Amino acid sequence: MPLSRRAFLSYLLTGGVSLLAGRVAGNVYHAEVTRHRLSLRGLREPLRVVQLSDLHYGPYLRAGSVRAWVAQALAVQGDLIVITGDTVDRWSQGTLAPLVRALSALSAPLGVWACLGNHDHYRFGADLGALADALAEAGITLLVNRGTLLRDDLYLAGVDDLSSGTPDLAAALGGAPGGAATLLMCHQPDYFPLMTLPADLTLAGHTHGGQVVLPFVGAPVTSSAYGERYLQGWAPPPDGGFGKAYVTRGLGVSTLPLRFNCPAELAVFDLEPET
Repeated sequence: MPLSRRAFLSYLLTGGVSLLAGRVAGNVYHAEVTRHRLSLRGLREPLRVVQLSDLHYGPYLRAGSVRAWVAQALAVQGDLIVITGDTVDRWSQGTLAPLVRALSALSAPLGVWACLGNHDHYRFGADLGALADALAEAGITLLVNRGTLLRDDLYLAGVDDLSSGTPDLAAALGGAPGGAATLLMCHQPDYFPLMTLPADLTLAGHTHGGQVVLPFVGAPVTSSAYGERYLQGWAPPPDGGFGKAYVTRGLGVSTLPLRFNCPAELAVFDLEPET
């Protein structure tokens, strides 16, 4: 028996919603692994860095999602793992024990390190020590306006969040020895023009790549005062300074539990000595 117009439209709508839901869910809960190769001055031995960002553990992203991202991160066998802020969502409630258990599987020869994002500040406020303790329990060290020498040729630093914290770049990079490569964790890319990228490589997140990117329109929301300038990928060269900078789309979501035309990203950097 032929379908009525109403039945046909109902089937079409149901199929379209199912297709969209599948695309949205896939974009949220499975990360695209992007790979980047570049030379870095001061580096004397190759280095593989794995960047996670914007996990937003909370109402939309739970421990199961974090475990999946951790498995992806471990599969690429990095020398160093960094988490560039917004590990938790501002709306997360209750204990962080499931997050700690999921993150505790992360490991790398040069360690797992993190910096703060604006949502970390929103969630914990003056009690940021509780987040630092939870991360430490998972084997992750939080760097807030400080750095550490990981190898004779590699200095890692982290600055506080631009809008919710008090970033101090001089304190973060002050301990870097001359001649060593410097790697900086910085949550918000809007800090780039203010600091003119003095580190050799700066890794950031925050924008989520727009999270929703519409055909012919782009990203209606970028979470940046610079529009799409620092939306995702390699940042334009700064006015002054010498460093390179990368903005990942991140892993989680905020405000709405969806991504569209903007899959989650786990970034891998194969760094080589500058010839």
